[in-house]
Amino acid sequence: MKSAIELSPKSMGDIKSAARPAKPVSDGGKRHEFFATIAVIIALVVVMEIGSRFTYDYIMPSPIVVGRAIVEVLTGDLTHIAVTLWRLALAIVFSLVVGVAIGLLMGTSKKAGPYLKSLVVIDTGIPALSWMLIAVFWFKEPESRIFFILTVILLPFYALNVYEGLRAIPRDWVDMMESFRPSRWQMMRYLIVPHIVPYIFLTTKSVIGYAIRMVIFAELVASAVGIGSRMSLAQSTFRIDQVMAWTFLLVILNLVLQSAASMAEKHLLKWRAEAKVR
Repeated sequence: MKSAIELSPKSMGDIKSAARPAKPVSDGGKRHEFFATIAVIIALVVVMEIGSRFTYDYIMPSPIVVGRAIVEVLTGDLTHIAVTLWRLALAIVFSLVVGVAIGLLMGTSKKAGPYLKSLVVIDTGIPALSWMLIAVFWFKEPESRIFFILTVILLPFYALNVYEGLRAIPRDWVDMMESFRPSRWQMMRYLIVPHIVPYIFLTTKSVIGYAIRMVIFAELVASAVGIGSRMSLAQSTFRIDQVMAWTFLLVILNLVLQSAASMAEKHLLKWRAEAKVR
């Protein structure tokens, strides 16, 4: 009579160790990307300086004028910056948690999966502007409106990418795991979660810039507090220097958040080597 093979932590550690590629030995590519970013920023500043010499100030202010506006913004509008950052962080974290859960259900539940996938796909086909207008009718509080708008826009990215990550698991890995007769929790812990973590980081880095644009747009239409509302005020008072100052700060914010996500990914996935294409 055959006995089931028990799935022990030691055996699973051997499986995970065998699947881990070598650790990368060089960070030259990261340094090159950093210097490339600095070079692009310098080039844009030079273009602004040249453009400011041939146009009116209300069309293209000089970098010095924009720099003064940045100082003005940072000293007088920190509350608006904090509010926008809070809205952004709350929406991304909520979308990540709920989107990953929905993606897992889409990929593992034969009964609920098809319905959830259809719902998510339909959501991706609805324009962001439609959600913004709907939020104005449905919710009274600006915070509820902005949270709703960001969530319904960002959540499908996580759900669909996690679902695709589950579909990308090699069949050989699944067969090997099932030969150990694992429980559902062990299958989730040792195979599914480690495999979808890179997809979660990829999604997060992809949606950061998009989320920043959406939160600014949502604040512009649905709130009197936040960076979007301040940009709207600057536009109505013909302060293009402040508009560019806010734009510059949003670009810096995007770069900082992207770097933070990359550092977290590097720390949690330090066992994974980067492929280099020649």
